[in-house]
Amino acid sequence: MTDTNGHYRLTIHDMPTTERPRERLKNYGATALSNAELIAILLRTGTKGENVLNLSARLLTEYDGLLGLARAEFGDLAAKKGLGPAKASQLLAALELARRLMLASPKQRPQITSPADVANLLMLEMGGLEQEDLRVILLDTKHFVLNIQTIYTGNANSAIVQAREVFKPAVRASATAIILVHNHPSGDPTPSPEDVQVTRRLVEAGKLLDIAVLDHIIIGNQRYVSLKESGSF
Repeated sequence: MTDTNGHYRLTIHDMPTTERPRERLKNYGATALSNAELIAILLRTGTKGENVLNLSARLLTEYDGLLGLARAEFGDLAAKKGLGPAKASQLLAALELARRLMLASPKQRPQITSPADVANLLMLEMGGLEQEDLRVILLDTKHFVLNIQTIYTGNANSAIVQAREVFKPAVRASATAIILVHNHPSGDPTPSPEDVQVTRRLVEAGKLLDIAVLDHIIIGNQRYVSLKESGSF
């Protein structure tokens, strides 16, 4: 196939049958495929002048890998050349299923044993956010992660945060403990007086519900602060 400039472009159908992503998956299993090949199977088709494998590789490059794709806004993804609403939905749904699968398997769920475990779990994602998010990590009795819920986006100060919103997902999941996590878009994770105030209030609320608030981690640019380790509560 040639493009509008007369340059030859390889399409999926031009590839040897055994080298096409679906055939490779059937013959060798999903683990043998690259991220681009797996995404190509999800998207199914490319566009005129760009096969689906090249489209998939381009998306991974533009979003800096799978994690960036998983964080992409639906509207932004749907507007990308070669996608549209249907393909954007398929891609985001698959990535969300992968995240839920990781949390659903007890043997694969991360266990939180220190503030560093929390940082390793969320710093890459939350450290680059341009707005403030407050999330709760829901834990079982052995501190394995049950789920991670976003409670507020855009503001997490003490005037906004309500205990009922923070503990609602914990009650539903029968979590025995939670860890609060929020980011400082400025990049400086130093706790503010309001951060300390809201943490102490939520610790007391948790005691009434028999749900322990183990820590409050503030994430900045490649740095984090544990309010528990700093003696703030």
